[in-house]
Amino acid sequence: MKIEATTKDAYQLFHDGILALARAERQGIRIDLQYCKRKKKHLDRKITYIHGKLQQTQLFRTWKKVYKEKTNIDSNPQLAYILYTILKKTPSKFTDTGKGSTDEEALSQMKMPELDMILEIRKLRKIRDTYLGAFIREQHDGYIHPFFNLHTVRTFRSSSDKPNFQNIPKRDEEARKICRRALLPRPGHQLIEMDFSGIEVAIAACYHKDPEMLKYIKDPKSDMHLDMAKQIFMFAHLDKKDPIHYLLRQAAKNGFVFPQFYGDYYGNNAVGLCEWVKLPQGKWKKGMGIELPDGSHIADHFISKGISEFGKVIKDRATGKIVELTGFLNHMRKVEDNFWNTRFKKYSEWKKYWHQQYLQKGYLKMLTGFTCKGVMKKNEVINYPVQGAAFHCLLWSFIRLDEIMRKEKWDSKLIGQIHDSVIMDVHPDELQHIKETIIRVTTKELPAAWKWIIVPLEVEIDEYKVDQPWIAS
Repeated sequence: MKIEATTKDAYQLFHDGILALARAERQGIRIDLQYCKRKKKHLDRKITYIHGKLQQTQLFRTWKKVYKEKTNIDSNPQLAYILYTILKKTPSKFTDTGKGSTDEEALSQMKMPELDMILEIRKLRKIRDTYLGAFIREQHDGYIHPFFNLHTVRTFRSSSDKPNFQNIPKRDEEARKICRRALLPRPGHQLIEMDFSGIEVAIAACYHKDPEMLKYIKDPKSDMHLDMAKQIFMFAHLDKKDPIHYLLRQAAKNGFVFPQFYGDYYGNNAVGLCEWVKLPQGKWKKGMGIELPDGSHIADHFISKGISEFGKVIKDRATGKIVELTGFLNHMRKVEDNFWNTRFKKYSEWKKYWHQQYLQKGYLKMLTGFTCKGVMKKNEVINYPVQGAAFHCLLWSFIRLDEIMRKEKWDSKLIGQIHDSVIMDVHPDELQHIKETIIRVTTKELPAAWKWIIVPLEVEIDEYKVDQPWIAS
């Protein structure tokens, strides 16, 4: 393909893509129907048991007294009123309008057993109804045939429905295991999952061409997330082989780097990072937070560096403008400033230029030939072209693998995709050849076809045992 992709190129990608995805839809994904039915009954009993315990708590009795027969434990407005107005609890997190938050992160930070019960009930209900219930409802002869759509998302990514295969839990370990346990390969086969590693960071670099970012991506010995963990947590040295140091790296990656790339700001990052290391949004004392390898705690370390609290935002009463930040909040403001104005300055300049181009033209052109237009927020202007082009790398690879699969008459089949990963139902005799083909297609053929890809692409391939579900044993 030419470096400058056209609308015709974009159309052809989706034309070929929808045909390849249709063949995967027709193939379907085998489910363990009896397991789904058994697990639903088990979850029914577990939900009933936890709900019974919840009804015995003072929180629920207060709730019932206020709302009587209208009491609804799924109602966040009711819960917020009970917690912050009736019980006068101090919010662990606030909404954008300054009210006490009742999202999962906020409730879990409050360390109240009653709230943990509510969160558990909500989670189990979702597993039972949204996932297992959908598998049972949509299955035909023991297979589900989810749709993979290319016409519903503004970023020109895919979507899925009936059931939504792309919405299967990934972060919550219990939910992940319960749902993936229901999905099986064909008899005598095994499931594999190919995942592009850091594809959106790589594709973003193809847009902004920040030299520091390119250096990180091209040098396998460098580690952007570890470097950011050192800066955020104020350590001169971290070794990601150490479990605690690895946790700090993950916190920096998921609590700062990626949120910043997607348009978040230091205030939200500070809240998320404290959740990772188990520090409250208030004063810190020695012994608080996660334990470090030397036996001390993360609060001890921060206090030794001159940070002894989460921090406060002090505003001018007349103007409402921030005049001072304290504690960890102030530290994270400085980290953010360094991140965009020193470390990745060219990336920061590109974001401003890219947004200005949108304001002037009213549309944006993706590297893959697609056009984003219409009313978009600044973060959407920056993120949509990256998300779309990253998925198109996956779609191109899916089309090519489908082509090779049919040409070589594999017994193995493509059965699904989740934005940056491909799921296959593989015959063990073909496994090695398929893995070699996947690596060749994604890391060699794709960059050769799309000359605008100026960074190396990497994939990871997870294998699951023959006749075993889509979970590690």
